[in-house]
Amino acid sequence: MAKVNPLEFLRQVEAERKKTSWPSQRETVMTGVMVLIMATLLGIFFLGVDTLFDVIVRFLLSLAQ
Repeated sequence: MAKVNPLEFLRQVEAERKKTSWPSQRETVMTGVMVLIMATLLGIFFLGVDTLFDVIVRFLLSLAQ
């Protein structure tokens, strides 16, 4: 790999930075809301799965007594 002097490196970094497109405030808020909704739904789902497994394990343990 060819070595680049520090000044050229900084120029390349600046050129790449200018190519970056940042999300708008609306996109950021909508993404945040979607993350909260999905996290809540997944939390409820895993609560249900955990409760189901708890019932099954308790039933199986009651058979062993």
